[in-house]
Amino acid sequence: MSSFNDSQSMLELADTLGVSVSDQLSELTSLEFQEMKVIDFLPEMMIMIRSLISKEGFTYQRKPITVIEKGLLISFQNMFKERKEATAETSQPLPEERPHVRITPSRMASEVNFPKRSHIRQITILVEMRYLQQFLGRDQSKFSPLFEAENTFWIEEFMSPEIAVLVNEIVTAAPEGTLLDAYYRLKSLNLLYHLFKNLAYRQARPYCSMSTAEMEAIYRVRNAMSTSLDQALTIAELVKLSGMNELKLRKLFKQVFGKGLYDYFQHLRMQEAARLLKEERLSVSEAGYRLGFTNLSHFGRLFEACMGMKPKKWNTQNQQG
Repeated sequence: MSSFNDSQSMLELADTLGVSVSDQLSELTSLEFQEMKVIDFLPEMMIMIRSLISKEGFTYQRKPITVIEKGLLISFQNMFKERKEATAETSQPLPEERPHVRITPSRMASEVNFPKRSHIRQITILVEMRYLQQFLGRDQSKFSPLFEAENTFWIEEFMSPEIAVLVNEIVTAAPEGTLLDAYYRLKSLNLLYHLFKNLAYRQARPYCSMSTAEMEAIYRVRNAMSTSLDQALTIAELVKLSGMNELKLRKLFKQVFGKGLYDYFQHLRMQEAARLLKEERLSVSEAGYRLGFTNLSHFGRLFEACMGMKPKKWNTQNQQG
């Protein structure tokens, strides 16, 4: 197991992964690391824990990972709580994405956007494909599109409560605990178990390889939806924004996010409703009206379908002390 605590760790990590960053060193110096840890189980798996602040906005061109021939890169984004005390510079909340899980082939190059003064917290697992297939056993056929070499895909999944708990258990592990390597391996495999259990609920359908332009278009649509939670954008507006025809937009959106446009939008609204109830301590009716609902019974039914219980009960159980 290796552990690092300064920006030099990014260069060491890139070298370990076989990814050159020499042409973007100046941009990477704008990253302020709050925490950085690498748990190396290669050639089977590597776990990377990072919490950082981007002092300046820039786009990082991530090159293909070459340390393993074929694998998946699975990032659990913004799911864990900070372990360190806040400093004067970081005491104010900074913008960050909603918690989610993102899966891409390790061989795929990608653009990573760092908005100015944004906070990124992530656990990333690099897992070798044959090791993952062996782990999934007889159920690996359910996920065959992920293992096909010709597929270039990008999958995003909502956070589940089980995954959130495991992520925080990994981050808060004692640095010198007994059997620490075994602990990290066990927790990471447990994360993969819950992730693939959730993915198994997705409707089986052929996967389409996606170009960078198509991925960017899908995320333009998703981002537009997430910033207009009180009023749904029309299909015509989303189609125009994507630059695709409606059929292709619906197909690729569901491939990436596992839900159709309408269901995904409602799920985003319910996640925001839960945040408003817990963090801003709004009443159920205030949260519903804030998100554009005029029929609170409809709001309650959607919330229960998404969160597993009625909003009033959820609010009672999840209020912070």
